[in-house]
Amino acid sequence: MWKIALAFVAFAGLAIFILSKGGDIDMGGEKHGIEVTHEAPPPASAASAAASAASAPAR
Repeated sequence: MWKIALAFVAFAGLAIFILSKGGDIDMGGEKHGIEVTHEAPPPASAASAAASAASAPAR
């Protein structure tokens, strides 16, 4: 039983050492190549102008 505990401590220490030397490590989960940008949505006046232009009848 003590061998299992010693192996766990050794493995945990090795993992912490590798993660600390790894540089920029992202632990945020799966991304699938999609870069998320947190930009503010366009103002409502611009969105409503585009929607009204699209719904206007063609002449």
